[in-house]
Amino acid sequence: MPNISRLADALCLAAAPTFAFLALWTGTHDGGTADMTCMGAASPIGGMVLMYALMAAVHTAPWLRRIARQ
Repeated sequence: MPNISRLADALCLAAAPTFAFLALWTGTHDGGTADMTCMGAASPIGGMVLMYALMAAVHTAPWLRRIARQ
C-alpha cells in the first residue's frame, strides 16, 4: 500500500504547475464557449485564464514551504 502522506504531498506539488500550464494554454488557445460563461470573457486576461492564474497562485504554498526548508 503506498504511503498516503507522500501521495498527498505529490498531489499538492502538482497543483500549482498544472494550473499555471492551464492558464498559459487557455491564454494562447481559443477559450471556446466555456470561456463565454465567465465574466470578463472580452478581456484576453479574463475569464478562465484569470481563474487558472489565481488557482496557480493559491496553490504555491507547498512549493514555498519546500523552498523555505532548503
